[in-house]
Amino acid sequence: MAKKKEIINKKSLAFLEKYLNNAAPTGYEWEGQKLWMDYLKPYVDTFITDTYGTAVGVINPDAPYKVVIEGHSDEISWYVNYITDNGLLYVIRNGGSDHQIAPSKWVNIHTKKGIVKGVFGWPAIHTRNSGKEEAPKLDNIFIDIGAKDKKEVEEMGVHVGCVITYPDTFQVLNDNKLVCRAIDNRVGGFMIAEVARLLHENKKALPFGLYITNSVQEEIGLRGAEMITQTIKPNVAIVTDVCHDTTTPMIDKKTQGETRIGDGPVISYAPAVQNKLRELIIDTAEAKKIPFQRMASSRFTGTDTDAFAYSNGGVPSALISLPLRYMHTTVEMVHKEDVENVIRLIYESLLKITPETSFSYFD
Repeated sequence: MAKKKEIINKKSLAFLEKYLNNAAPTGYEWEGQKLWMDYLKPYVDTFITDTYGTAVGVINPDAPYKVVIEGHSDEISWYVNYITDNGLLYVIRNGGSDHQIAPSKWVNIHTKKGIVKGVFGWPAIHTRNSGKEEAPKLDNIFIDIGAKDKKEVEEMGVHVGCVITYPDTFQVLNDNKLVCRAIDNRVGGFMIAEVARLLHENKKALPFGLYITNSVQEEIGLRGAEMITQTIKPNVAIVTDVCHDTTTPMIDKKTQGETRIGDGPVISYAPAVQNKLRELIIDTAEAKKIPFQRMASSRFTGTDTDAFAYSNGGVPSALISLPLRYMHTTVEMVHKEDVENVIRLIYESLLKITPETSFSYFD
């Protein structure tokens, strides 16, 4: 059987690496958005942006029927919260940053004077009481930037409110595993941009306006999607985000379900997921022989799907997720074939939608 043509080419992979390596913490996404818009520009007619940094590439902006494909652009980070007299920094979360992975990690502190390097310090094993080992907690992790006191910290440009990111960069593991911090969910922005590229290269004329939406502030409560959906007022929304590979150690599949990297996109079942739109996506996957997995959510998906679905009187929305290992760490891992299959599934699903497609249960 002939091997499927790869979607991700050298140019797009180079963009993904540059995009992932760039820091875009929640509330500070604009430099990443500029990179994304530069990449997307040849494939869209115009852009929409808002005051908080969400960016939207639009194809057919004059069309009355509007379809959104969406990912989010922000990454988890920390804020400087308190500076001690001897120049150590205590932090609070900006999104779901994991305190347990912090000790011994390098950090970049973003200041008006540029990046200040630091490390999350931790007491040496020799100095700890083995019978009373203290685990890393939000109130005991700290950053050392090599300053002798608080005054020197401030002279370096560091103050309360400075945002802090990890510097870990993109790697490819065993030829087909993509590893980096912030794959959640800048890979979503990458995948929707690749959909736009394919539409352009294959000269596909859509019978609706397509709004390729890279939202901000998802990690602190879907805020960017909440704002931009009121601006776009879409008729349909297909959202992509990441979900857990639940086959690695210490994850209970009875509560988390079973999804794994390499087995294809994950299609969600949840109250916010419009059933007829989801079935259109499943039918497309089956017709095009795109492998997929299923996942059930309970009350909400926890993704921007919820923001789109419950906006503007109700927008038919669906979620296609990319399985990922080690979420909210600096070594998030996805399978390249899954990335390509999410792109294929969104692309092919768009070709099934027309302004006449009914998502009503009562037709």
